[in-house]
Amino acid sequence: MSRKKNVDGCELDMTPMIDVVFQMIIFFIVTIKMDENINEEIILENAKEGPVYKDPDPRTIVIEVDKRGWISINNLQLNDKTLRDIMLNRFQRMGTFPVMIRADKNTKHKDVRRVMDICTAVGIWRIDFAAIKEPKN
Repeated sequence: MSRKKNVDGCELDMTPMIDVVFQMIIFFIVTIKMDENINEEIILENAKEGPVYKDPDPRTIVIEVDKRGWISINNLQLNDKTLRDIMLNRFQRMGTFPVMIRADKNTKHKDVRRVMDICTAVGIWRIDFAAIKEPKN
């Protein structure tokens, strides 16, 4: 049923168009899932001062550091070398881009500093930190 007969007797193969539609559906599902891929276990620190980001730069990469010091991007746990490789590859393709560090409020500073050192070694200097402006009751 993938073929449709025209009036002139020519056949039109619909299979490539169906393949493209399925590829688009998969692409949109994957990109929507990436936006929701944050670690729910990370409890952010409260910050009364500082800017509120309503429309962050779409090039921003979010790096999470949990209270055990584990580093992750989109809930994928990374070691230091893998993070450095990812950041270097992206920097070579895009140039500088913003980084948002989401660290648990009980994370040791040395673990956050490790991520900052990797970013600066690659050449990334736009680093922000996520915090909660107003605590939820």
